[in-house]
Amino acid sequence: MPHTAGPVFIGVMSTPIRILPSHLVNQIAAGEVVERPASVVKELIENSLDAGCGRIEIEVEQGGVKRLRVRDDGRGIPRDQLALALARHATSKVADLADLEAVATLGFRGEALPSIASVSRLTLTSRTALSEASACDEGRAWEVTVGADGQIEDPRPAAHPVGTSVDLRDLFFNTPARRKFLRSDKTEFGHLEQVVRRIALARPDIGFQLRHNGRPVLDLAAANGDDAGILSRLDRLLGNGFSAQSLALDASAVDLRLHGWVMRPAFSRSQADQQFFYVNGRMVRDKLVTHAVRQAFSDVLHHGRHPAYVLFLEIPPRMVDVNVHPAKHEVRFREGRQVHDFLFRSLQRRLSQGTLGVSPVSAGTFGALPPSAGGGDQVAGHVRAASRPSRPSTLSLGIGDARGRYRTDQAFQQPPSDADMATAETPVQKGDPDIPPLGYALAQLNGVYLLAQSTDGLIVVDIHAAHERIGYERLKTAWKDGRLVRQPLLLPLTVQVSPREADLLESQSPVLDRLGLTIDRLGVDTLVVREVPALLRQADMERLVRDLLADLTEHGSSGRVEEAIDSVLATMACHGAVRANRRLTLDEMNALLREMERVERIDQCNHGRPTWVRVSHGELDRLFSRGR
Repeated sequence: MPHTAGPVFIGVMSTPIRILPSHLVNQIAAGEVVERPASVVKELIENSLDAGCGRIEIEVEQGGVKRLRVRDDGRGIPRDQLALALARHATSKVADLADLEAVATLGFRGEALPSIASVSRLTLTSRTALSEASACDEGRAWEVTVGADGQIEDPRPAAHPVGTSVDLRDLFFNTPARRKFLRSDKTEFGHLEQVVRRIALARPDIGFQLRHNGRPVLDLAAANGDDAGILSRLDRLLGNGFSAQSLALDASAVDLRLHGWVMRPAFSRSQADQQFFYVNGRMVRDKLVTHAVRQAFSDVLHHGRHPAYVLFLEIPPRMVDVNVHPAKHEVRFREGRQVHDFLFRSLQRRLSQGTLGVSPVSAGTFGALPPSAGGGDQVAGHVRAASRPSRPSTLSLGIGDARGRYRTDQAFQQPPSDADMATAETPVQKGDPDIPPLGYALAQLNGVYLLAQSTDGLIVVDIHAAHERIGYERLKTAWKDGRLVRQPLLLPLTVQVSPREADLLESQSPVLDRLGLTIDRLGVDTLVVREVPALLRQADMERLVRDLLADLTEHGSSGRVEEAIDSVLATMACHGAVRANRRLTLDEMNALLREMERVERIDQCNHGRPTWVRVSHGELDRLFSRGR
């Protein structure tokens, strides 16, 4: 039998190893940096921001494929550095490893301009201020052009104000394989416009102008630190009403600061299309951030809804690595667990305060409650005028204990007094600081809604939804205070997992034990569930354990058990809440309003719907054309 040699690789060394031409190297790099026109405009705008500009103008033709020009009024580039700016790995932002480990600028790799120039016909024009111009500049503008072969022509005089313009034409003209993957002009411009909007949200101090095929699309003036101007830009970019329906956030801890705006959960969205997160001014997409935000919203969003937010995280540059990907979309936190917990707790705390900014008190603790304002008869239109009761009344709320049973020993107490009577019978004056945030009750409408007068206008409350949230928060407080009952399983549940998952769950056993889960390890890849929280005795425990393991593997923590218990508590609270068409006295309605002002997350019910709305004096005046 003939001898059979090993595998033969034909032609492996037929071509000698050589150094690639710099122009080809730039084209290869462009595959990572320049995906489409939107990628180009992102890199150019970031360069303009690093140059200290105050206004950026973007001109686009045919979605940015035919032509794309970005002009700024920044510091400009001296004549003798124009060609160097187009050289690979040439940058003024990083000089050594220490600079790279604490990058404070948006750009730093020195790849964007040469990569863009390698796949387009690019012209770079710039002018420095007279005070910064060198002797050879003489305060004039200069421009350089990159030829089709990648060669940079000599600088020549040009007409240009102080600042820099990057003008490129025929994107991907020399790489047709890349160009054919581009979409329609409309689609490409949509991506480009979204990039401009994202950056404009992060830099309200910069003016932006965007034109497409000669038509103005965006024209944003610089806000210059003016709060009204910043909120106006939010509404311009995210739709009218975003600022009015959002919660302002500003939290700090150690070296971290989180600030921005979070849309109230009652105004969540069906898609994740308004989620903007920035780290030191850089827009990023990060799984750790997404998980922290999702956990913070887990108890206020339902039915697959998505939160909307514009958030800025400020962190010392040494604690975040931005040199993860050439496109700089991703970052890596050096203390990921600390950042995750800070984001989660800051958002959760702000969401719990809601619009009223409540300071939560322990369940079952109530302050003095204002009684009725007189009246007491039924009027047309199914509006029941609240009557003053002859004796104190209570609005009982069924409170479930940790075993799932109901108690009715908790109630809204109404201790009326002469002072309260005087307060309630006095008309509510606009701007009166002594009036509670939700004002005083006026009437009950259709047996469903509570009408109240506040200093800011008319308050309309969904009675069942508000009462449901109050009961839910009480039940959660009782559970978190340690009144948790375990339920041993008559037949322990065996779950087959991977050895790595078994190791992970075994290391987390103390955490799970505090949640009422007793899970032992029987073998290398076998777990057995022996005890579960009594509230979850009817749950699919195998699925819960597997979801729990998936979260621990991905993020190092999980809220699956808490979420499952919260779901049961929410159902219990719903069944114990006031039903529609129950007649309430004025005392009971005022008691409900006062309790709403004390309860966390009162802005929405357990199912994500609003519990109350405010109709301002101005809106009421507009309805009746007053003052016009």
